[in-house]
Amino acid sequence: MSLDNGQGTRKDKESLNFDVPEEARTERLDKFLANLLIERYSRTRVQSFIRAGRVTVDGKPVPAHYKLNGGERVVVEPLETEENETRGENIPLDIVYEDDDLIIVNKPAGMVVHPACGNTEHTLVNALVYHTRNRLSSLGGGVRAGIVHRLDKDTSGILVVAKTDDAHRRLAKQFKTHKISRVYEVYVKGVAEHDEFRCTEPVGRAFVNRKKVVVKPSGGKDAATNFKVIRRFKKTTVLEAYPETGRTHQIRVHLAFLGYPVLGDIPYGIPSPYIARQALHAKKIGFCHPRTNEWVEFEVEIPEDMRELRRQLATD
Repeated sequence: MSLDNGQGTRKDKESLNFDVPEEARTERLDKFLANLLIERYSRTRVQSFIRAGRVTVDGKPVPAHYKLNGGERVVVEPLETEENETRGENIPLDIVYEDDDLIIVNKPAGMVVHPACGNTEHTLVNALVYHTRNRLSSLGGGVRAGIVHRLDKDTSGILVVAKTDDAHRRLAKQFKTHKISRVYEVYVKGVAEHDEFRCTEPVGRAFVNRKKVVVKPSGGKDAATNFKVIRRFKKTTVLEAYPETGRTHQIRVHLAFLGYPVLGDIPYGIPSPYIARQALHAKKIGFCHPRTNEWVEFEVEIPEDMRELRRQLATD
């Protein structure tokens, strides 16, 4: 089998040309191409190319179920998209649980969830594409394959990833209707007065710095976070946060507004000599399994940098 790229001005617009080997005789066209392009396109995306007439066999468009004879010339002209497909990378993953529908992964701090401007490689999606051989939900598009929800780059902890489109739809509905249970552990400056408290301030993008989120009583989106004290130190507090909504940077912004800035959080909180990133960890998630409808929960321990932070705070 041979492969060569046609002339193209961008990688996602190049034509791909294959000579079908005899051993692929009787194999379905979509399966044949999906296996060849597994690190570049999902099988769902390959099928979309075929339906759009962008795949030809010996110069003629054919259906996805077309049975190959061997010796044909297959040409693929990928659809021009705003987002390129994500390439798989052999990056170690901390897999908490996996089945045919979903993956529960413990994301380390410092890892971006999916490719974006300025971060096109070494993301969680790159690692997941490699791990699953590109068998992830396609609903989020190529660069967000499988991603139902996100964590900030420097927030560690648990994420649920969809492997099928049906699982993605069912999980996304639970997030939208606030039926997902999430628990974060967070370390803040200041000694919290109440054992339990709540913030319901609306949040939204800042007017000048669009990368920053602020409390916006007028024009902001509804947001609600519940907090519970786990431990008080001399000048700091360990909290559990229970977000009811999933707004960007919600926990960090709410805590800053309440006067309890997150340790190590430069944009919203306060620097700390004991930790180099925001001391925020997603430690538990619960939801109805998209296939069985049974309630399931998964939990991960705080990482070493936060354990060290706790030790330092205890000796201050």
